[in-house]
Amino acid sequence: MAISAPGIGSKLDVNSIVTQLMDIERRPLAQLDNREISFQAKLSAFGSIRSALSQFQGAMSGLSFASRFEGASAVSTDASVVSASATPRAPAGSYSVEVSALAQNQRLVATGQATTTASIGTGTLTFDFGTISGGSFDAQTGKYTGAAFTTAGSGVRTVTIEPGSGSLAGIRDSINAAGIGVTASIVNDGGTSPFRLVLSSDRTGAANALKITVDGDAALGSLLGQDPAAGQSLVQTAAARNAELTINGVAVTKPTNVVSDALEGVTLTLSKTNVGTPATVTVARDNAKAVSATEAFVKAYNELNKTLENLSAFNAETRTGAILNGDPAVRGLQNQLRSLFNQPLGGTGSGLRTLSDAGIAFQRDGTLSLDATKLNKAMAANPGRIAGLFAPLGRSTDSLVEFVSARSGVTAGSYSLDVTQLATRGTGNGMVAAGLTITAGVNDTLDLTIDGTALSVTLGAGTYASAGALAAELKGRINGATALGAAGGSVEVSESAGLLTVMSNSYGTASKVILSGGNGLVGLFGATPVRADGIDAAGTIDGVEATGVGQTLTSAAGLSVRVLGGALGARATIDYTVGYASQLSGFASAQLGAEGGVAGRTEGINRSVSLIADQRAALQRRLEDAEKRYRAQFGALDVLISNLSQTSDFLTQQLSALNRQ
Repeated sequence: MAISAPGIGSKLDVNSIVTQLMDIERRPLAQLDNREISFQAKLSAFGSIRSALSQFQGAMSGLSFASRFEGASAVSTDASVVSASATPRAPAGSYSVEVSALAQNQRLVATGQATTTASIGTGTLTFDFGTISGGSFDAQTGKYTGAAFTTAGSGVRTVTIEPGSGSLAGIRDSINAAGIGVTASIVNDGGTSPFRLVLSSDRTGAANALKITVDGDAALGSLLGQDPAAGQSLVQTAAARNAELTINGVAVTKPTNVVSDALEGVTLTLSKTNVGTPATVTVARDNAKAVSATEAFVKAYNELNKTLENLSAFNAETRTGAILNGDPAVRGLQNQLRSLFNQPLGGTGSGLRTLSDAGIAFQRDGTLSLDATKLNKAMAANPGRIAGLFAPLGRSTDSLVEFVSARSGVTAGSYSLDVTQLATRGTGNGMVAAGLTITAGVNDTLDLTIDGTALSVTLGAGTYASAGALAAELKGRINGATALGAAGGSVEVSESAGLLTVMSNSYGTASKVILSGGNGLVGLFGATPVRADGIDAAGTIDGVEATGVGQTLTSAAGLSVRVLGGALGARATIDYTVGYASQLSGFASAQLGAEGGVAGRTEGINRSVSLIADQRAALQRRLEDAEKRYRAQFGALDVLISNLSQTSDFLTQQLSALNRQ
């Protein structure tokens, strides 16, 4: 095979010619590269916008809680006597506080024992919590759940001293392990029989004194039996006592030294007495939280605005624009943001309807600024209303109607509430037919179901002084039941003219009291106990029937209120506002979502980049074909010129030869 190279015969630089021609052919490819670089830069810019929007959304979401803007302070002139704290709902005021007694828990000490390991006895210890008065014991009728007391009380709890645990140490450990609200410890007093069991009620207050009934070995009863009305084996070293104080001259008695329900929204912590030298507690609105949160709002917007402005700016001097200058998605985003800022709020029920009302205004450069003086004046003129300018907030004109919540789709505005039915609680009742004597194994058990939780309780044997005392015993036993406590349920038990009534503390159709069995059923409630299940609240919100669950009414849109009581009929106006921070949080979330403008624009750019890749591949194929064509054409030209050159050389030689003849 002959070896050939382009241009050897014709002396044409074919490779150079083809290369130059292909450089011209490749110019559209360079244009595609430049377009792709531009699109990639825009994608990066929109990535920066997404990041800025995400940070903005996070900031707005954090500011979409009324608690970020509400605060109150409580200051005591003598914190060593009484310290104070306040929630945002605490009204401003000044209170004179004089503490005459601190609450304390009861402490009981048993007879000394020679050792902590010798067996004393086994059996069941029944702990009853109540009040000691004049040698009598009045049992509590509240409930005890888990490891904490409720305000109502503790009820009745039992501890079993098993075989092998009947020593002083074993009794201590069994009581502590039971978690009944009593702490046991052993103190060595250094005497002949030095080891003494000390029992302490975990909760302070006069109603947390102990009555201990022992069912078991006599020695165990002799050690721990404690009945203020009958006989006491234990020595009381500290009496159960309530805290006693006066607030602005009003006598107040509370079971603990932490008093959270005497003044609305204010918690007083008592540390010592100060009879004759009252301390002053001053409660005032704390605007620092609102100012700080408002500053955070302004800062978050300005940071987002800076990103948008930098990416869409135009430099008039150099007549050059930023990468997203003129981009419709960015312009739309900026316009929608400003539209939200300029739209007054609805349903505020106060003078705060625009950001400018709170001293927030746009500057010429498009940033927001805060006039702190105007903000403070606005808060002074509209106490407690600043939160509604930024966060979702609902307020009721009726003190017995509470705003609960509103779903994100609820429109700001004023909603009228009309109540046609108040929620009720389930009850079961019947006449006390068998007198006031409860006999173990004869008429001491009752089977019942409270709000779907089945229970079986056993009453303490004995003759009760009154039907009311029997009702108190029954209430304590029911609320002391572990299953009911675990379910979060409780009851009230009352007596009127010999009629016992058990009432659930829950409301609505789920509230049920079913008295079903036990050997004490007929004696306590008669042969046919009467049952009335609870019913849900009913009414309309803005004229449309609402859904009732317990005391809560919810509109179809998702506005929920709780009706605590009161009359039927037109009851309240609910002012609901969706503040700017909440609206902006939702706006940013929508922009970041799959259907948002930023996502749509990004998707469009990605399609353009993908199209460029397809165009580049097609162009590459055309360039390969063009180069092959050029090389074929110039190869043929090369051969033609070479042949013509050879012919020319031959003719030249022939003519030269003829001339020599």
